[in-house]
Amino acid sequence: MPPSARYRPDPRYLALGDGFADVVEPARFPVHVLRHRDDRWAARIGLDSLTDAEWEAHFARFEPLPDNLPEPLALRYHGHQFGSYNPALGDGRGFLFAQLRDAGDDRLLDLGTKGSGATPYARGGDGRLTLKGGVREILAAELLAARGVDTCKIVSVFETGERLWRGDEPSPTRSCVLVRLSHSNLRIGTFQRHAYHRDVARLGALVDYAVEHHFPAARRGDKAATTAALLRLVVERAAVTAAAWTVAGFVHAVLNTDNLNITGESFDYGPWRFLPTYDLGFTAAYFDETGFYAFGRQPSAVLWNLGRLAETLLPLAGRDVLEDSLGAFEPTFHAAVRRAFLDRLGLAARGDAADDVVMDACYAFLAARRVELDRFYFDWYGGEASAARALAGPAAAHYAHPEFTEVRRAWAEHLPAAPERLTHAYYGGPGPCSLLIDEVEALWAPIAERDDWAPLAAKLAQIREVAALHGRDPSINDMP
Repeated sequence: MPPSARYRPDPRYLALGDGFADVVEPARFPVHVLRHRDDRWAARIGLDSLTDAEWEAHFARFEPLPDNLPEPLALRYHGHQFGSYNPALGDGRGFLFAQLRDAGDDRLLDLGTKGSGATPYARGGDGRLTLKGGVREILAAELLAARGVDTCKIVSVFETGERLWRGDEPSPTRSCVLVRLSHSNLRIGTFQRHAYHRDVARLGALVDYAVEHHFPAARRGDKAATTAALLRLVVERAAVTAAAWTVAGFVHAVLNTDNLNITGESFDYGPWRFLPTYDLGFTAAYFDETGFYAFGRQPSAVLWNLGRLAETLLPLAGRDVLEDSLGAFEPTFHAAVRRAFLDRLGLAARGDAADDVVMDACYAFLAARRVELDRFYFDWYGGEASAARALAGPAAAHYAHPEFTEVRRAWAEHLPAAPERLTHAYYGGPGPCSLLIDEVEALWAPIAERDDWAPLAAKLAQIREVAALHGRDPSINDMP
């Protein structure tokens, strides 16, 4: 069965020419057991009509989609990893599989893989992904989307029947291959690679590609002005995403320059965590012993990475205009944090200093009292309109503390943004939809022990119900 009429292939990456990617062969796996298929997003790109056999052919054996990339491409890039430059990077266990248009708003989108086999950049690795890693990717992307964070979409996961040895999982452990949908696979590290080789022509080609396919609003009369305008738009997108992580309580854990793309959506979910309580020093990765990418350092880490992007663009634009573009980060970040905070708390913005007062008072309380972060947002969604419910809940003792008086005083004049949601069964239920590490492990345990996927399916259904309640149903809303 051919893809539906909504399928619009548009393989543009090859037009960049040589020097940007390597043709690779996908791994051949012993078995293909479908574990996750997201037909909501498949419908947006015209692939929901694929039969099970066709889905397997394209997303487990990686037979080319019609009129798309004829062969997978392992993309070339470099990157700073925990502050140290590494020129040996590139797609080591993934590749760009296809490019196509979004039926919702005509954007160019990429289908990329993870766990699809070793490439020239595998650096001795096996090019595989553990099944537990694939499950964690699904969970992270789903809950981030439900909380309004711009994220890649996990459209497919196949278990592949191999046994993998990993130092951070009980081994041997099960394997999988994942396909994700992203707005772009151009990373900061993509630009760094060509700057490292002093290849101004390819840097210029990347700027042209990014402007044509992702940021047409950056187009100006000359290359220098266009480059500076492009950087400003990239900076603004990254600032909004960093702000969304902050309010979602999300710790990415590995914010290297090769893990940040220019279009802003977050991706590559390895040792991520959600905060149990508001803690700026919280670190997700066991190997981040110095707290290099701790929760409170994420915004500055993103800005530092953007500075490295600006450095790559110096052959194309002046330092002053590039620094001016970087200056957009701070105001964009703070405005986005305030907007996202009020949205998560369910309060209508007043548009004045009172909005900042509410946010500052809440964060000061959360830092001092260590109330469960997700519980706080759940209890007080809608502000004072939820007082009776919050004060009868399990965190009532925290809210009886004198420090909370200042919070209630701060939001006294703020109305609920969507009062009709307060009568929904979710807010009458026992507690928030969370994904703390203990629950992630509890969702994995029945899969590992008895191949029971029902708890995971139930959790995904709950997350999607919460997303729909808050107006973030991907079947009707555009990707951020």
